[in-house]
Amino acid sequence: MTKNENWNIELLQYIKQGEPSKIEKAKNWETAIGLQKVDGLNTSKYLIGTAKEHIEGNIDIKEVESRINNYYKVLNKRKIEDQENTEEADKVSIRITEILSENSFNFNPTELINIHARLFKGVYKHAGQLRNYDMTKKEWVLNDDTVTYAPYGTLMAALQYDFEQEKNFSYKDLSFDESIKHLCEFTSNIWQVHPFREGNTRTTAVFIIKYLRTFGFKINDDVFAKNSWYFRNALVRANYKKFEKNIFEDISFLENFFYNLLSNTNYELKNRYAHIDYEQKNKQEKTMRNEYTLEEQAIINIIKNNPSIKQEEIAKEINKSVRTVKNRMIEMQEKGIIARKNGKRNGEWIIL
Repeated sequence: MTKNENWNIELLQYIKQGEPSKIEKAKNWETAIGLQKVDGLNTSKYLIGTAKEHIEGNIDIKEVESRINNYYKVLNKRKIEDQENTEEADKVSIRITEILSENSFNFNPTELINIHARLFKGVYKHAGQLRNYDMTKKEWVLNDDTVTYAPYGTLMAALQYDFEQEKNFSYKDLSFDESIKHLCEFTSNIWQVHPFREGNTRTTAVFIIKYLRTFGFKINDDVFAKNSWYFRNALVRANYKKFEKNIFEDISFLENFFYNLLSNTNYELKNRYAHIDYEQKNKQEKTMRNEYTLEEQAIINIIKNNPSIKQEEIAKEINKSVRTVKNRMIEMQEKGIIARKNGKRNGEWIIL
């Protein structure tokens, strides 16, 4: 473990403490800092210390940003080179944390663009601007080949098409497995457009986390925190084909990531598994499949964490009305998915 990799241990203490306000903040920081690994960036020790003050409630997120800005002003003024290039990682981590702490969200391409603008303002000159040239990127997972990205003249049209398709798609009565597959396809599609010069994966990740929360999911932050590079490699493999080498788009790596993110699966998210030279026979087979809907899986996840939780509390967590939750849980009992043990007053929910 390098000196920049102990941040997760320091934040983990807050997640284990059980104080709701601290847990929520710590999880947002965990995701935000972990996502910097997408571009091989490390955060500074100063940010970790400041983040801990924010988690403790001693300062708000604006004060965190102010302190970090002043910290780098001093470094730049003294012409001290930050050997680990932490400035971008620090500033973007703060902004991801801030966005993830907000409840507001709009499902449209403008929201995606606004997230990019907020994340990279003052970091990139082109923050919030669509790229104006065609691009390629060498990928380790492809032996330095590149994914084919959308032509720059079609970026907004491509985004609008993908969002319109998703907006008109109904997840009602879909199994959890079918829903996962479709969510992966949507995520893969908007990433393949690659609308920005830099920062596409981090922007996509933040947008998708916010979108998934509208389904009632509390994301397993640890998955993004520890596997952000795998997330990028999975997106690459979902959008790469080479007919002459018999290589085709493979969304299975992204599906493994989403299963771990949204349920209790524990697939090994190893980057070497996604490499085009990795033996296909060694690929993990999905052994867990279920017929739950997205809404049912969200309720199951909550019950697992707190079997004695009240339906009113579940409704609040998944942003649904109490009546909707009660009706859904009656259906889940009729299906034999859950049951009530020891009555209404002092009982608890069990998963069958």
